[in-house]
Amino acid sequence: MKHYLLSVYQPEGPRPEPEVLDGIMRDVAAFNDELKAAGAWVFSDGLAGQESATVVRLKDRENPDGKDSVLVTDGPFAEAREYLGGLTIIKAPDLDAALEWGRKCAQATTLPIEVRPFMTDV
Repeated sequence: MKHYLLSVYQPEGPRPEPEVLDGIMRDVAAFNDELKAAGAWVFSDGLAGQESATVVRLKDRENPDGKDSVLVTDGPFAEAREYLGGLTIIKAPDLDAALEWGRKCAQATTLPIEVRPFMTDV
């Protein structure tokens, strides 16, 4: 089985109201339960807001082992209207099966889901 990453694209802006978010979280829990029952679940979790991100970037290719060769900055890697809000790693026999899980994830979260295979089979 191949592993796939289901990335949840979170739009900028305020969180949904509690009465809306509670329903979404119920649907996400049901989705995760379905993944687990099917033996497809590997890992999933939401991420803290993009304001909590820290980027570590190599700034000196000539001296990559030196402490001063790395730049650490607050904030996400790129400015965008959407950011990675959560992720799920699944096992699926092929892309079609992974896309079906992506469809179900999009229905549960109400958000866009990127489905991407890992480069190697685990």
